[in-house]
Amino acid sequence: MIRLLVALFLLLALPVAAQTNGHGETRLGVGDVLGITLPGEDAFANPFKIDREGRVDLPEVGAVDVAGLTVAQARDRVRAALATAFRDLGRFSLTLKERRLPITVLGFVKQPGQVELPGNGTVQLALNAAGGLAQGAQLDHMQLRRTGANGQTQVTTFDYKRYLDTGDPRILPALHPLDEIFVPASPLIGNVQIEFDARSLQQTGDAGEDRGAVRVFGEVATSGTYAFKPGTTVMDALLRAGGVTRYAAVEQIRLLPPTGEPVLFNLKKFLDSGNQALNVTLVPGTTIFVPHEVEEVRSGGHVVYVMGEVAKPGAFEAAPGTGFFDILANAGGPTRYADPKLIRIIRANGTVVGFDLSAYADAPGGVRTPPPAVSPGDAIFVPEKTQGPEQASWLRTPPSRAVRVLGAVRAPGRFEWSDEMSLVDLIAQAGGPNERGDIANVQIVQGDGGGAAVRFDLRNFLAHGGRLGSLPVLHGGYTVTVPELPQSPSDTRAQWTQLSPDRSIHVLGAVGRPGRYAFEPNLSFLDVVSAADGPTTSADLLSIRVLHRGEPRDRVTKVNLASYLETGDDTLLPKVRPGDVIFVPDRNRNWLEQTPKNTVRLLGSVGKPGRYQFTDGMTILDLLAEAGGPNKEAYQEKIVVVNLSCCANEARVFDLVKFAKTGDYTMLPVVRAGDTIYVPNVEQSDWAVFMANVRDSVSVLSIFALLKIFMPGL
Repeated sequence: MIRLLVALFLLLALPVAAQTNGHGETRLGVGDVLGITLPGEDAFANPFKIDREGRVDLPEVGAVDVAGLTVAQARDRVRAALATAFRDLGRFSLTLKERRLPITVLGFVKQPGQVELPGNGTVQLALNAAGGLAQGAQLDHMQLRRTGANGQTQVTTFDYKRYLDTGDPRILPALHPLDEIFVPASPLIGNVQIEFDARSLQQTGDAGEDRGAVRVFGEVATSGTYAFKPGTTVMDALLRAGGVTRYAAVEQIRLLPPTGEPVLFNLKKFLDSGNQALNVTLVPGTTIFVPHEVEEVRSGGHVVYVMGEVAKPGAFEAAPGTGFFDILANAGGPTRYADPKLIRIIRANGTVVGFDLSAYADAPGGVRTPPPAVSPGDAIFVPEKTQGPEQASWLRTPPSRAVRVLGAVRAPGRFEWSDEMSLVDLIAQAGGPNERGDIANVQIVQGDGGGAAVRFDLRNFLAHGGRLGSLPVLHGGYTVTVPELPQSPSDTRAQWTQLSPDRSIHVLGAVGRPGRYAFEPNLSFLDVVSAADGPTTSADLLSIRVLHRGEPRDRVTKVNLASYLETGDDTLLPKVRPGDVIFVPDRNRNWLEQTPKNTVRLLGSVGKPGRYQFTDGMTILDLLAEAGGPNKEAYQEKIVVVNLSCCANEARVFDLVKFAKTGDYTMLPVVRAGDTIYVPNVEQSDWAVFMANVRDSVSVLSIFALLKIFMPGL
């Protein structure tokens, strides 16, 4: 008894102990979890959570406002509310079990929405609870939005990046229940949602459109906008941009502060001297421009200029004794468009001297006029070959060095050929095949017309890869043709004549679109049938025929497509080749087209007598059902099955009525292809025949009189 009283005293003292531990001075907030004890009431077994309206929902009482109250105040208010529905409140208690922070995280996070944190939760915990920051989030302009008591929203901006750099918790604002954290996107993201990675975002800087950022552009590795930090120098900004390129004018770098005149920065001088005073400290908003180095114009007393149709025109140093051919060779020599007969040397004093290089090279007997002397300051001009109105530009390339590309390419024409090129280079030069190009049958004709045309499967080469050495060898004068595919796979009118027999296959009979189809060796039987829109609803899937042509002896393969669709056995499908014929017969075709050895004759009193196709898995019941079943005049007790065999014919009688009563499948007669089934009429039954004979001798009434004599019970 004493132990029971002690335990009861401790139980009643628990709320008091919690209050003395400081919980009585704690203000309750949204999300806090309360423990309410009321012995004898199971409805208070679970804790109660303060909702977003600052209330707890109590059994039998409803919602009670407790947010903003101390634990003691909340205890009194809840006790008063429960007193309206419960009598015994002597052992009632209310404690704060757990503090929670309901927070909303929006913006550029992976899982935006509402999250719930512990009572001491921070901004970093809230971001982690929302799945972390998404790529492209702007760290230095995050917002904390809080709705005050007057209903107005207060927005506080904080620098989360600075917190990550320093670890100073004072940078992050303290969280209150129902606060909202918004993570903005970097201005670099743009107005269209596109998946970015960190590398692509960093390539344009890390500051977006911040007015205080440092902008670096021009001849640097990565132009962009970079966040400004106090003490940033020109070298810091250039390194952030990846350094200058090889084409940068390092002596002419310009610094444009937001106010004032531009400042010139000589990077070369700074690197040569190491004088830190030259490394200018930047102010926020500075723009740095690294210009492109302008190539210096070469001139002087030892320079000779070469212009016009030469491989490398320009200015060349000419030492004393340098001759005309030395300078022309250094310029790469005349191009194929040059007119070597009209070369001009323009002297520094303004006089012009002509020189015929062709006549010099072809001088008869080796008697040549010496080439003109060239002095520093002179210019050699090699003009372009003059073309008359009747002379087309393609004549610049002789036929022996040109290859013609015809057919379904984007830019057919005549192209200059080099032995370093390949078939792929040539087709690429012609713009590549168009959407109608049949690159599986590229044809190559030799320039002299000797030999048959070579056919090459470029599609297979591109799809499965291969060595460039396996490409056909081309030479100047060849003609390459990319044939055009038909307008549609089953076009049998104007376009099918473009397909050679070794590239087509015939699909006939009960299909959606019979006709002649383009065919490739990698296609299968099902591919061809599908291209013809598949079998029709009346197609006979059991008797599809494939005629294999082009073999030493044409053969026919029978295909049971229904069996393949049931089993999925690919061995049931034949291999088809170009030139083959696929025929899908119609089930409703003339019965004379069906061979007797594959059919069963069904005669007599059935719904649809005739010949029916028969397979080994069928029974007499399947045939009767196919024929519409026996009609009302059928004599079902004596159905006759005539079997044909190699040695002798035999007939069996089948009682369909008795089978229907017993269900004994052993009574079913064996039926084979070629047999005949006869269902007699009721008029042919034994009783009907007997009655017909009786009517010839006596009347029906006499029959009944005789029956009464012999069978008095009637």
